[in-house]
Amino acid sequence: MTKNVLVSPYEQLGGEAAIRALVHRFYELMDELPETYAVRQMHPENLAGTESVFFEYLSGWLGGPALYTEKKGHPRLRMRHAPYAVSQVMRNEWMLCMTQTLTEQVAATDLRDQLKHTFDQMATHLVNTEGSHSCTA
Repeated sequence: MTKNVLVSPYEQLGGEAAIRALVHRFYELMDELPETYAVRQMHPENLAGTESVFFEYLSGWLGGPALYTEKKGHPRLRMRHAPYAVSQVMRNEWMLCMTQTLTEQVAATDLRDQLKHTFDQMATHLVNTEGSHSCTA
């Protein structure tokens, strides 16, 4: 009798090194693409800290070590982003970076499509009209 073993997206993607590469490429695109100007402006000039926080968040969110939660508690994404003006334009620019990153780095079509769909929903959930500070969530 074989056991059905569920493999987390974290493991499917390749673990820590792959998640770090994904996050790095995501912010590299945000820095490089002129069409992501609005979302890039809401982040600090140096993206190292933001990249680290996003890696920690994705690690746990994808089923790996819960690094973000261990340091900061429950992510409460909408609450943590509430002080920042997150427009539909910024959401679309963020998704442009994430979609390109996933297309480049996730070979498994089903997993890539599932992640795109979930990120799309998450990005839409963060759209608001309040705040005007730099993002360091």
